[in-house]
Amino acid sequence: MSTSITRRTTAAALGLATALVLAACSNPDDGGTTEVAATSGSKTKINISPDQDRITTDKVDSIAAEVPEEIRKRGTLEIVDSSGSAAPLTFFATDNKTVIGVEPDIASLVADVLGLELHINTVSWENIFVGLDSAKYDVGFSNITVTEERKEKYDFATYREDNLGFEAKKGSGLKVTGPEDVAGRTVAVGSGTNQEKLLIEWSKENEKAGRKPVNIKYYQNDSDTYLALQSGRIDLYLGPNPTAAYHAATTGKTEVVGTYSGAGATLQGLIAATTKKDSGLVKPLADALNEIIDNGTYAQVLERWGLSDEAVTKSGINPPGLPKTNK
Repeated sequence: MSTSITRRTTAAALGLATALVLAACSNPDDGGTTEVAATSGSKTKINISPDQDRITTDKVDSIAAEVPEEIRKRGTLEIVDSSGSAAPLTFFATDNKTVIGVEPDIASLVADVLGLELHINTVSWENIFVGLDSAKYDVGFSNITVTEERKEKYDFATYREDNLGFEAKKGSGLKVTGPEDVAGRTVAVGSGTNQEKLLIEWSKENEKAGRKPVNIKYYQNDSDTYLALQSGRIDLYLGPNPTAAYHAATTGKTEVVGTYSGAGATLQGLIAATTKKDSGLVKPLADALNEIIDNGTYAQVLERWGLSDEAVTKSGINPPGLPKTNK
């Protein structure tokens, strides 16, 4: 899914639109909901309680038959997601233990099509890949970006666009459109993420151009990151744009000051269901995703979480991803 610089700019604009779509306020008096502005200009409520009443769909026998026999006999789809994710991607409901968000909702629809019971395993980011490598888990649904490096070990079935967001303290006056805007800045990022890879490449690019490198910082959790942002110990936080926009809208303390494709300057980044290479699962995953795209339940899920702007029209298998060297 190669694109031009124009497409990247469009993606950035859509990312900023998402920030507006996610303008939200908590409403604890009506069972745990968050109210968000829909793209139509109306308002919709996101259910953040443990009683999710997820959107469901029917099993498709022809697609279910494609699932490897071992998994079919077991009867469960073992998905894995990251405990470090945040709303509206993957996060804990108001009971602080039930995993909710757009990622588990899409995974649930896929499991429905495959005729399997969904079993969610929430681990640290690095243990997603450890678990996939050992076949402890079948598939990762955790805002995982397709990258050329990851494609050497994993197969991908795409289901969302991937846009990154630079978050700054509200009123900072910062704007980020490219490497020169982060030269000499202190920027926090998650270890082992494609955001980190992009930031490291930008830092190297700055040094080659005679500018200062990026001072990259890592924190154990989001609360530490945002405390550092508010106290001025970091200038920016680079993460998934949906979470940055959601956090900015719900707290009123930060703002998204720039967006970028998760695959770099010339390619639209894509988020994908991730499975161990040659596990036999990638085709049924893609077929299941295309089934829910076609039957409309996929669009319902994205709308439910305020992420309609990140929709794809088709799930692809192992498309071009973030290059090993982002130039």
